[in-house]
Amino acid sequence: MCEYCGCQSLDAIDTLTREHDEVVRLISHLRPALEEDGPAGMAEVAREIARVLGPHTEVEEHGLFPAMAGDFPDQIAALEAEHRRIEAVLDEAADGVTPADPTWPDRLTAAMALLRDHILKEQDGVFPAALAHLGTEEWEAVDAARAVAGTALSRPAV
Repeated sequence: MCEYCGCQSLDAIDTLTREHDEVVRLISHLRPALEEDGPAGMAEVAREIARVLGPHTEVEEHGLFPAMAGDFPDQIAALEAEHRRIEAVLDEAADGVTPADPTWPDRLTAAMALLRDHILKEQDGVFPAALAHLGTEEWEAVDAARAVAGTALSRPAV
């Protein structure tokens, strides 16, 4: 993902970016999973994507997005609506369930295309804008949201 503005020098943005990177990596496993194990394989990968996105989305929606909504209300509302659309498809595979709907693999593929575009909007728009617009108090709110949400990622090697 991007490295041009320096926003990844902030731990909050670095973790969100690493979560994006992991989600993109997992998305690349969907087609092979479908070819090898059918919808059940896709459902397994979908659950892993949801596991990474859960805390990620919580940090965005309870920390970063509220801080940005005053300056960018329409953009933040659109990103939150995309979260709901993506979650709705991923949730169909929750709790070890393989969706019986024969259209689910295609709907998951479409949702993951939306997610990849969504990630680019955040990486190239929201994160650099946050670096420019947010103050210490807002970054503390983002850090507090992360403290509650945690992350599905292991800590990076130092």
